[in-house]
Amino acid sequence: MFKQISLAAALLLSVSTAWSAEIWVEAESFAEKGGWVVDQQFSDQMGSSYLMAHGLGKPVADASTDINVPEDGTYKVYVRTYNWTSPWTKAEGPGKFKVKAGGKQLSAVLGNTGDKWEWQYAGKTKLRKGVQKLALHDLTGFNGRCDALYLTTDEDAVLPDGGQELASMRRSKLGLDKTEALSADYDLVVVGGGIAGMCAAMSAARGGMKVALVNDRPVLGGNNSAEVRVHLGGHAEIGVNKGLGRMLREFGHSRQGNAKPADFYEDEKKEAFIASEPNIDLFANNRAFAVEMDGQKIKSVTLRNIETSKETVLRAPLFADCTGDGTIGFLAGADFAMGREGRAQFNESVAPEQPDSMTMGASVQWYTRDDKRPTKFPVFDYGIDFNDDNCERVTMGEWTWETGMNRNQISEAERIRDYGLLVVFSNWSHLKNGLADNAKFRNRSLDWVAYIAGKRESRRLLGDYILKQDDIDKNVFHEDGSFTTTWSLDLHFPDPKNTAKFPGNEFKAATKHVFVHPYAVPYRCLYSRNIDNLFMAGRNISVTHVALGTVRVMRTTGMMGEVVGMAASLCKKHSDSPRGVYQHHLPELCAMMKAGAGKSGDILPDNQHFNLANRLLDKPRAFVEACEE
Repeated sequence: MFKQISLAAALLLSVSTAWSAEIWVEAESFAEKGGWVVDQQFSDQMGSSYLMAHGLGKPVADASTDINVPEDGTYKVYVRTYNWTSPWTKAEGPGKFKVKAGGKQLSAVLGNTGDKWEWQYAGKTKLRKGVQKLALHDLTGFNGRCDALYLTTDEDAVLPDGGQELASMRRSKLGLDKTEALSADYDLVVVGGGIAGMCAAMSAARGGMKVALVNDRPVLGGNNSAEVRVHLGGHAEIGVNKGLGRMLREFGHSRQGNAKPADFYEDEKKEAFIASEPNIDLFANNRAFAVEMDGQKIKSVTLRNIETSKETVLRAPLFADCTGDGTIGFLAGADFAMGREGRAQFNESVAPEQPDSMTMGASVQWYTRDDKRPTKFPVFDYGIDFNDDNCERVTMGEWTWETGMNRNQISEAERIRDYGLLVVFSNWSHLKNGLADNAKFRNRSLDWVAYIAGKRESRRLLGDYILKQDDIDKNVFHEDGSFTTTWSLDLHFPDPKNTAKFPGNEFKAATKHVFVHPYAVPYRCLYSRNIDNLFMAGRNISVTHVALGTVRVMRTTGMMGEVVGMAASLCKKHSDSPRGVYQHHLPELCAMMKAGAGKSGDILPDNQHFNLANRLLDKPRAFVEACEE
């Protein structure tokens, strides 16, 4: 009898579990974002985008969406979230929010405890079958974040916090394993919609190629977009291939400056530039997360929409990695370097004596406004102590507010960005609430703080040639000289003054500009040495850490992209590879580079930077003055 009862109970339990109602919601898919923003920067580490309440200390409007409740019942609500200040303090965190379900606000405060991304229990609520409203209600405006929500009638639900188990569960709940991804074929797939990627796509398209341009944000331009706000550095239309860079006039900004109002960066011009070309299909809001290989060639890349999670497979004979982080090359198994080479490896006098993992950091820029009346800012104190002696008495922060130089810019990217936010809020809180004489700040409020970090360095994909300091110092001639680099050897390092005040927790950078003569960089730095159909353009090209200091600015990376697009069109024309262009078609590529892929005529504006470029060869001091702007 006991065995029969136990068997019956087990059968009843299995039926009950099988019929438990459940609802899985990716927060980034909410129909109405309110004041919450979609953050996709760390998808490769955590497997998803998330929503974040980036309100600069003022609670943001609710994010909400409709959910389809399958059955009447009492639902337990779980939220995957993260207490983002936990690396620096054990105190309750500032990123607090609550959940509303079916018109009822649940009592639990979320996002302020724990020390990792985890599921937190929000409470129970009764829901009726049919369409109901689900919402995130921010309490502080201090970057509370939500990855996903899970509602279930199962009293014993167990949810994985991360790893492959969570990834598998996410795919299952979203039905991705049962839905065939959309697919398309192109001549060239360019991944990365920054300046390098835009120029690569347009150059190839004007060369007759059908191009897919993949961008994981809603706006183009990368660090030059209104989301990051870094102006275009370097000079174009200079050197042996003066045609390169004229394209930048078609969408480049007309006003200089970092951390300026959004309209300085003219994102609408970038959008119109790409939209004007019928040979380019733009895949905005899509992040490439997987590749399929065929031997040493990339066969396809798989994209995931950062809001809907829908997947798309793009196939092509050629690919260009313009991601900055070298993501496509890394996924394909391309050779790469990261960190600083030792001095002896390439005989670079500027390099450190011993190799190490240090990179240039990521900047979280910000500025304030004058409200013409006294304003308040919440006390923000989460593990980094600011006082009258160590605070930064400034009303804005641009490129020098740089973090993560001693951390891994890939695996620790979220922590690096979060530390940038932490020091901005902490310093401003002291200026507003603690500084003895704060008349300068009394009427000011935070107006803009970036949440998309402006990265400078991570992986560098290795090509048939690795550019090094010696090439530039000695002006070594290469027959495949392509784009001209004009920026100095500009290598950032922790500001010693900031280190003295915050040892081990620096957030300010310094640099020393070492003048270089304008130098034509070999084309062989723009394709992978071991992945046969992979180009690269941007800060991930084949250079040493020292040489990166001169090629990484965005007018220069735009010209890289232009060259890649030209070379890709020759690959199509001659059924050849990126390496084959160097081996068999270099004169043809050189002719194309001299002409450039930009539009000609008088309708395009000139400005001081293009004029200055024409004087650089004869007046090096003009370059130094430009760097000091």
